[in-house]
Amino acid sequence: MKTWIGGAAAAGIGVAGTAALVVSSLAGPSAQAAVAVVLAAAAGIGWPYFLGIPAKKTNGTILALAGAAAGISAAAVAGPEYLFWTPAAIAFGLMAVTVVQLIRGTGQSHRLESALGASTGVLLCCLGAGWIATARLTGTGSMLIVAGISTAVALLVGAINWPDTIIAPLAVVFAGLAAPLAALVMTDISVIPATVAGALIGAVLAAVRRLNRTRSRPMPPAGLMALALAPVLAVGSLAYFIDKLLLY
Repeated sequence: MKTWIGGAAAAGIGVAGTAALVVSSLAGPSAQAAVAVVLAAAAGIGWPYFLGIPAKKTNGTILALAGAAAGISAAAVAGPEYLFWTPAAIAFGLMAVTVVQLIRGTGQSHRLESALGASTGVLLCCLGAGWIATARLTGTGSMLIVAGISTAVALLVGAINWPDTIIAPLAVVFAGLAAPLAALVMTDISVIPATVAGALIGAVLAAVRRLNRTRSRPMPPAGLMALALAPVLAVGSLAYFIDKLLLY
């Protein structure tokens, strides 16, 4: 699959995943958690294929379960610390991927790369709980809308087949402009926090786009799914902490 085709497909999947997370929040934390679990499972199972690390099925299962646990706990825990159990989910995921490498034994190929890559996947999948936490913290019409629109704009800009030196600044600028516009029209969030959130989201997604374009081997479908959804999940916790630091 050509890089630009894969990038465009990943952008479409990412936008669809973002829309699902935002829209499902209208039906309550349980519905949003169900969507987050599905997306975390898709990203977790596909992440080892994206990185090309060994023990793909085992590592993918661990990532999916860790992300699901974080999402469910964010929907179930009493507030205001909605991510209270997320560090525990991350810790258990990290321990599990380490145990997998120990079981594989000395002399197996790419043990260090597999452990580090799977650990990164655990973190990204678990950070998806931030979408649920954001919706529960200040309501579905506040930072959740701003983060969703900024994410969609940055992903669509990233789908353009231009060099990273052009697209990265454009993603940051357009996401940073879309966020305050969305805040003014749809929410009561002030311009400065919204702009900060949009610019940071654009920077994160531009960095992931760069990671994809450094690949030289073909992208399997499962890996493409992970590429599309993992950064979207990570944006959820970014929005949550910006919400707590600047607004709540």
